[in-house]
Amino acid sequence: MRLPSLLFGVALAAPAIADQPLRVTTDSPEYCGLLAARLSAQQGADQQAMALAAEGLRLCDSGHIRTGIAKLRRALRAAHAQGG
Repeated sequence: MRLPSLLFGVALAAPAIADQPLRVTTDSPEYCGLLAARLSAQQGADQQAMALAAEGLRLCDSGHIRTGIAKLRRALRAAHAQGG
């Protein structure tokens, strides 16, 4: 009997989710570039965030896309935590 209550909860949350734009991500070199652009537009990125971003871009350029994206995401989180 838990499934109907779970579905009901999802149905109630659907309008709130629909208000947010859908962001589609893929493991691609283009997505690496998108993350790097988002980071460069963010204010307050410290040395740690920039080092993570540089490592992420290096990994993306050398064909390690998923690992590079993970580093770039960590860099964005670090820059955001610094107040950017």
